[in-house]
Amino acid sequence: MRLPAWSKSFGVQVTIALIAGVILGLIARSWGPISQAQDNWLGTTLDTIGSSYVTLLKAAVVPLVITAIIASIGNLRKVTNAARLAVSTLLWFALTALIAVLIGLVLGVVIQPGNHADAASLSTSAPDSQGSWIGFLTGLVPVNFLGLEVSTAADEAGGLSSEVDFNILQLIIVSGAIGIAAVKVGKAAEPFLEFTEAALTVVQKVVWWIVRIAPIGTLGLIGNAVNSYGWSTMGSLLWFVVAVYLGLAIVFFGVYPALARVNGLSIRQYFSGVWPAAQMGFVSRSSIGTMPVTQKVATDNFGVPQSYAAFAVPFGATTKMDGCAAIYPAIAAVFVAQFFGVDLSLIQYLLIVFVAVIGSAATAGTTGATVMLTLTLSTLGLPLEGVGLLLAIEPIVDMGRTALNVSGQALIPAIVAKRHDILDVERYDGQRVNGYVPVAEDADADEAPAEDAGADAPRAEGTAADAPRAEGAGVGAGRDSH
Repeated sequence: MRLPAWSKSFGVQVTIALIAGVILGLIARSWGPISQAQDNWLGTTLDTIGSSYVTLLKAAVVPLVITAIIASIGNLRKVTNAARLAVSTLLWFALTALIAVLIGLVLGVVIQPGNHADAASLSTSAPDSQGSWIGFLTGLVPVNFLGLEVSTAADEAGGLSSEVDFNILQLIIVSGAIGIAAVKVGKAAEPFLEFTEAALTVVQKVVWWIVRIAPIGTLGLIGNAVNSYGWSTMGSLLWFVVAVYLGLAIVFFGVYPALARVNGLSIRQYFSGVWPAAQMGFVSRSSIGTMPVTQKVATDNFGVPQSYAAFAVPFGATTKMDGCAAIYPAIAAVFVAQFFGVDLSLIQYLLIVFVAVIGSAATAGTTGATVMLTLTLSTLGLPLEGVGLLLAIEPIVDMGRTALNVSGQALIPAIVAKRHDILDVERYDGQRVNGYVPVAEDADADEAPAEDAGADAPRAEGTAADAPRAEGAGVGAGRDSH
């Protein structure tokens, strides 16, 4: 039996997964909490699916970050005025973060989500991990080559279990140092840089396979959230969700198009070009996981030179997060202050802006923005237990946050390239085929897309320099629920 074409669209698959996750979560919750109902196999299954998907994304972070940072710095040797491009990129990252955090603060003050929350249905809890300025500074100093951290704790059986984690900031520092050293060494390091680019291509292919099963992970994450917190608990945070998504929409549909227009770029082309990355970020909840698609959008759709995009996109995927590091912590901090009855002073509002613009690197990782939120709350002197209030809707808001993150990570390199007269404007204004402007060597393939491909299927293959195309039949750019 041949499946209808619409069923192969990635957006349709994600939408179905979202709906199914909510339904299964409600069914699991009706059977009682997992701790009280040992036979609640459905709740356990949803929890396992969601946590396993996040674990898969985390497993790919270390090799992806190391190879991406080294390769991106290596590619800068091919770019004229690389230092000026790097500085301009940082300044534009900071400018958009500033605009986003100001929008978040205004929405938090106007909508007052903390005053609309039902305290009876919410519970506070201290976060498992938190950020601090001292921790941020000490975290810049690598403790070992891979920034690995091993912790040992007693398990339920009374024995000891060890858990290995990694510090993404240390990974960036170590990888950056190796990349700079390779460039300084010169010709002798060429084989190493070529190997790194090849390794990046392989890792990105594996990451794409993980991202491709995002609908399954989405089902588990949403289902587990409904089962764990309940619809009434999540509903009490409706005003907070509305405030966050309104802020994300203002930046995505207002600020980013305005910046594109001011710099002489077509708004329509921006939306049609960035859509594959925005959609993938929405379902994967990982800027790093979406990086292959984001880089392909920057090069193939926006006309950013591959050598510059190979630096700007990986760097942005680890540090440039207008959703997670600006809008969300701003609204969340105001929410926590309102919920606990704390009046914020002008100095505290300025501190929120400062943390959002300067501390974005603290959010580097796969999913979530807990570290950035705790860094903001601790800087303001607000109770960290307020983080627990927002756990119920974390998967829901994280989807929108990541979609905005990757949209900005693709736009800023295009703006910087345009201002430095290295942007391929014809490619930016070109017609999209299957979601992308076809590259010259693939023109014939694009004229005859694969029979089982979705209408806007991103593909992920090629070299690291030209950003892997998202493979996978049936991956479409159909509209998803965000």
